[in-house]
Amino acid sequence: MSDDSAAVDTSCENEAEVVDNTSCCASCGVAEIDEVKFKECANCDLVRYCSDECQENHKSQHEEDCKKRAAEL
Repeated sequence: MSDDSAAVDTSCENEAEVVDNTSCCASCGVAEIDEVKFKECANCDLVRYCSDECQENHKSQHEEDCKKRAAEL
C-alpha cells in the first residue's frame, strides 16, 4: 500500500486569508502553526508577522493602512 497522505500546507495566498482558523504572516505568507508564533502590528492589529524581519520588510506596504486604522481606534 502506498502512503497517500497530503503534506500540510503552511503558506497562505494573502494576508487576509484564514485557513482552519490559522493566521498568515502579512509579509512572507507562512501560516501560523505551533512552532511559529505571530506578533500583531502594535499600532493597528490588522496584520500579523512571523518575525521582526518580515514586519520590517512589509512596513512600506502596510504603513498607509496602518495609519488609517490606528486613527480609527
